[in-house]
Amino acid sequence: MRLSRVLLPLLIIPAVFFSACTTPHSEIVLVKFGNDKITVGEFEQAYAKNAGGIDKAKKDSLQNYENFLKLYTNFRLKLKDAQIRGYERNQELVDELLDYKKKVGVTFILEKQLVEPAVKKLYEERKWEFRVSHLMIRPDSGGEASAQGKAEDLLKRIKSGENFEKLTAEYSMDHFSKTTGGDIYYITAGMLIPEFEEAVYKTPVGQICPEVVKTKYGYHIIKVTEKRERIPQVRASHIMVDYYSEGGEVDSAAAKARIDSVYQMLQNGVDFAKLAADYSEDQGSKKNGGDLNFFERRMMVKEFDETAFNLNVGETSRVLSTSFGYHIIKVTDRKPYPKFEEDKENLKRIYKQTRYNRDYDLLVDGLKNKYGYKLYNTNVDKLVSLGDSLKMSGDYWKAEWRKDVQDSVLFSFEGAKVTSDTFFTKIDALPEFQSKSLNKAGMEEGVRKVAGDLLLDHEALNLDKSNSEFAALMNDYQNGIYIFKLQDEEVWGKITLDSARLVEHYEKTKEKYRWDDRIELSEIHSKSDSLIKVYYQMLQKGENFDTLAAKYTERPGFKEKAGRFQLLSINASQLSMEANKLKNPGDLTEPFSMSGGYSIVKLIRKEPARIKTFDEARAEVSGSFQEEESKRLENKYVSELQERFKPETNNSELTKVFKGDN
Repeated sequence: MRLSRVLLPLLIIPAVFFSACTTPHSEIVLVKFGNDKITVGEFEQAYAKNAGGIDKAKKDSLQNYENFLKLYTNFRLKLKDAQIRGYERNQELVDELLDYKKKVGVTFILEKQLVEPAVKKLYEERKWEFRVSHLMIRPDSGGEASAQGKAEDLLKRIKSGENFEKLTAEYSMDHFSKTTGGDIYYITAGMLIPEFEEAVYKTPVGQICPEVVKTKYGYHIIKVTEKRERIPQVRASHIMVDYYSEGGEVDSAAAKARIDSVYQMLQNGVDFAKLAADYSEDQGSKKNGGDLNFFERRMMVKEFDETAFNLNVGETSRVLSTSFGYHIIKVTDRKPYPKFEEDKENLKRIYKQTRYNRDYDLLVDGLKNKYGYKLYNTNVDKLVSLGDSLKMSGDYWKAEWRKDVQDSVLFSFEGAKVTSDTFFTKIDALPEFQSKSLNKAGMEEGVRKVAGDLLLDHEALNLDKSNSEFAALMNDYQNGIYIFKLQDEEVWGKITLDSARLVEHYEKTKEKYRWDDRIELSEIHSKSDSLIKVYYQMLQKGENFDTLAAKYTERPGFKEKAGRFQLLSINASQLSMEANKLKNPGDLTEPFSMSGGYSIVKLIRKEPARIKTFDEARAEVSGSFQEEESKRLENKYVSELQERFKPETNNSELTKVFKGDN
């Protein structure tokens, strides 16, 4: 008993010791060559990317893992060779990578930092709609400050208890909404300018936005009167009776009597679609039972819209009046709010149209602060004074005063100084500046655009230091250009297409290059059944086929060929199949119908299947030779790498891949 108590701790200690020394799953080594290795973690990442995801990768077979490990090992050996050859110092490759990093990096920044988060936000916001009123003050002769001051004074009065609707009716400069208390009806994200919408989404229902909101239209005091879940679209039918009598005069009383009688028939159980077909005066929809198909908010007049979006599916409205006449509406369907992926492209379009430009400017402003952007106003103003009568694009380079300003710095950031020459080189490449004048407005727009582009380029060049996803993308591209150069040097660049080797290859492989049974024929074609019969009668009487074909065939491009088709496979078309039924050269078919009209075919000759001559097969031989030679050179190169680096592979460890914690 004592012995067992002593032994138990001794047995436990080695177990703990070995457990502590176990190699983490991701660090298990599958292949080793020199000081380099391929671990399970690296293999799993590469395999999952190649297989289309981790879930698919886990379901694959051990044989597939082994096959991929061979390919991946060769890939890594090639990258090792590229390192030894000093590709990372090859200026041509360095420049290519930098160019790609800028182009892809800018796209990556705009997509990941602007578009993707904004589109997801827009999707969530558009689940709701708000009914909104506003009081708007536009700048007048008093300028921006005066308009802002007036709007802020009115907001103070409202906060002090004065009636919003009354002040709106008296002071608002939006003449469309002021008569209805400032009501601009229902809105959702992506409908209006972003500054206005953002204020709406932050304001509780029944309250006034606590601050005056500035937009390009003026200064707004905003009131949110309702918030509800948004119905994207409804489908409705209607019966409409207009206000006019048969004589063309307005008679709303008679129209009301007509629509009321239709409404009573509905109440008595008569079918809505039948009543629409019999009584509706909307000629566009009555033949479809009054169906208007699906429509969104604000596509119909306000009274119609409000009624339709407040009805349940299958529900019918009472009689309502609009500027078009009297209506009875029946809602027949509603579209649910779409899933994100279904609506993604539409959301991107809305975002680009409404919010993208402002968000882009905010992003660039952030980069200006990040990289210490400085604008040299004196130098910019000098350019404007010298070039006010010139165009932004092109004229600068011809100006006599260019030599005086070409090295002047217009703006700088993080050590980079952009001179006049650099600036106008960029401007010349931008189509939107081709016709703009080199005045203050043109220069301001140009500097904003060029500075934004250069700042984004600079951010892109540094992005791999802060973004692991982009760093991985750049690493993949770098590996790709290294492999491409290796293949060019070791495989493609070593293939020589001299005639002797091609002929030798042809002799070894000529059984691959064969013609099928072929046929040569002529045709007379006509779109007219009666005409083709006339031509056939003329042939029967001895008229020359080629002469008739040259004169009458209607197949485009074949009159000048006298209807002649060069050798075709006997199964190439209906023409060749019909001609193949003929026995002797010169035999004719009877007229037969085919796509586009009618034809008569003459057999010229048949040629049995045979091996192509070298000249006939030259293009195929060349392709086959290059493919064979590429494989040979590739295998030779890989064998040399294997011999040089001597990779040690441990296939038994492949049983552990995708078995650890993922």
